Amino acid sequence: MVLLVFGSEARALQSLAVGWNASTATNVTGYAVYYGSRSGDYTMRLDAGTNTAVVITGLEEGQTNYFVVKPYTAQQIEGPPSNEISFIVPGIIAVSQKATVKSPAQIEFSVAPGHSYKVQASVNLMTWSTIWEKSATTNGWVEYEDPEGANLKERFYRLVME
Repeated sequence: MVLLVFGSEARALQSLAVGWNASTATNVTGYAVYYGSRSGDYTMRLDAGTNTAVVITGLEEGQTNYFVVKPYTAQQIEGPPSNEISFIVPGIIAVSQKATVKSPAQIEFSVAPGHSYKVQASVNLMTWSTIWEKSATTNGWVEYEDPEGANLKERFYRLVME
């Protein structure tokens, strides 16, 4: 079986559509999707029945998830797992103002290991400057306080992941 990722939706807890090729074995009556936050350690099981695609909901932003599919027979005997795929759930960038208008903007976003992140700022949405960089070693949330943002009437932010 080949496991495929179809896409995701952007929101606080996200969804992921996962699909796979049907087994060619004649005794397969259904499929179970296993997933978890550590490679090879699947804490969740979703019975897909005879479907070859499912939507998995409730995935946490910034979290890396690992997936395999196992075919099963009418006697609920599971076959070998598919190849494992991983998926980093994309996050959002949250910008909030502190107590006063002159307080710096607080920027918060989720990160995943093995990636670096750049917070970029603009006053006109045409030219962007990198104002902060961070490399991630674990899943989680990071915060950055933009001291210059408090001195500007208007400032836009974007996040670049590499």
